[in-house]
Amino acid sequence: MKSRMNDLIVKSGYMKKHIAKELGITPNQLSNWLASRSYPPLDKAYKLAKLLNCKVDDLYEEDEKDY
Repeated sequence: MKSRMNDLIVKSGYMKKHIAKELGITPNQLSNWLASRSYPPLDKAYKLAKLLNCKVDDLYEEDEKDY
């Protein structure tokens, strides 16, 4: 599943450093999520979605291969 987080963060106008601080994570953890090297735990995904004013589903782009 491809992450759409970076696009949503850019649209939000927030700095990645600010988002990491708001989520209580390191900027390196956020970078890993954005590169799809790891995924946020559900509680952090909900918090990120709320911060970006979107749904958790919006953080990811569905790919037909995922089904």
